[in-house]
Amino acid sequence: MGRTVLAVEDLVCRYGKVNAVRGLSLRVEKGELVTLIGANGAGKTTTLKAVSGLLRPAAGRIIFEGREIQSASPRAILGMGIAHCPEGRRVFPYLTVQENLEMGAYLRRDLAGAAEDMEEIFRRFPILAERRRQAAGTLSGGEQQMLTIGRALMSRPRLILFDEPSLGLAPNLVERTFEIIREIRDQGVTVLMVEQNAYAALEMADRSYLLESGAATLEGTGRDLLDNPYVKQAYLGG
Repeated sequence: MGRTVLAVEDLVCRYGKVNAVRGLSLRVEKGELVTLIGANGAGKTTTLKAVSGLLRPAAGRIIFEGREIQSASPRAILGMGIAHCPEGRRVFPYLTVQENLEMGAYLRRDLAGAAEDMEEIFRRFPILAERRRQAAGTLSGGEQQMLTIGRALMSRPRLILFDEPSLGLAPNLVERTFEIIREIRDQGVTVLMVEQNAYAALEMADRSYLLESGAATLEGTGRDLLDNPYVKQAYLGG
């Protein structure tokens, strides 16, 4: 840790005339798992979309490994080493599991390395290996979540963005998904995660930001925010 991988400075994002993010600043250090918590509409998903190039900011700077990227295309940002696991498990439903994983590596030129990474993903998610020739749209919600994570890893990212990874999953799959995200961080990939389960998000975070009305109102370690009386009252059910 100790080297800033991602810095967001005075970010402003709008949908029409509505400011979804207002002057947000945050940083993510190399090897950290940083979480964003807050109510629906606080600007968490919008922040991830701005970082991955899916939304062009109205103002502010986004700096990845020393380069400003707020004007870059999603393809260019993926090529730089940022992968985005979007909310809602967006698989390509008519492609097979294997073809979905291949889509994650479409910018790579090292075919042997990509093939090795695919085998590693099949080792990590044996259910995907079993279903590799099956259409992704026929998988269960949990299996689609594993596929979305695997597809993101196929790009060999240095920073991975997770948007609501536990949403709609059965409780046993939620715990497994969080375990996988911790493993990814432990293997040296930096993680920025939005998660509606505030308690779980804070428990696993190295650091966390509380977003309210598009701005960061609190920042600290996961433990700092878990122990904060306001966070406890407003977001952790007292």
